[in-house]
Amino acid sequence: MDLMVQPPSVAGEVCDGIPLSQRIRQRLMSAGTRFHANDNISAYLREGELDALQQEVADKLQGVLRSLVIDVENDHNSRDTARRVAKMFVREVFAGRYETAPAVTEFPNVERLSELMIIGPISVRSACSHHLCPIMGRVWVGVMPDENSNLIGLSKYARLVNWVMARPQIQEEAITQLADLLEARLAPDGLAIVLEADHFCMHWRGVKDDNAKMVNSVMRGAFQRDQALRREFLSLLPGRD
Repeated sequence: MDLMVQPPSVAGEVCDGIPLSQRIRQRLMSAGTRFHANDNISAYLREGELDALQQEVADKLQGVLRSLVIDVENDHNSRDTARRVAKMFVREVFAGRYETAPAVTEFPNVERLSELMIIGPISVRSACSHHLCPIMGRVWVGVMPDENSNLIGLSKYARLVNWVMARPQIQEEAITQLADLLEARLAPDGLAIVLEADHFCMHWRGVKDDNAKMVNSVMRGAFQRDQALRREFLSLLPGRD
């Protein structure tokens, strides 16, 4: 008599009674790897699991909507909301947690460039990790290369910024993560970043202040040592008063 072959697990299915999110969490904990809201965990995801994780999130969000006493069966506007929000979280606004870093080609500084370069403003879109409300803003990057630095294309700055910001963030940590990433990629003599953003956790809720912005900066290397260079960078930021 032929043995019955069990079908493979499909997206959203619980394996051995353990939800996929719990299995991924166990991998991270076994490796001693942090998985805060603004951490990238792509190295611990296996092929096909992101679809299953998205389905698990959709199932949980359906329960949240029901707990908000929304008739998801009969309200035509809300019937598919859980699926849409799950896709938005996993594939779009928090994709920086689940996707590997964008491919960035680095070039040696053959011409030994050693003059200030400023890139920006680059649009920033994120969400605060406290309330999951949007953070919208702009970032400027200043690079002082030396003969040992790597150079990357201008569009690659935007790709790296988006990868870091597409996670639940707080602005103070986001700018540091971005600085660490660019320093590792470019090995510049100096790096400067200014991030200016509107936080909808202030605009939309709480104090409901529509005018408040947050601006912060990171100065490293030559920009820390040389006050004149720092002033030059800050005075030349395009598009910022």
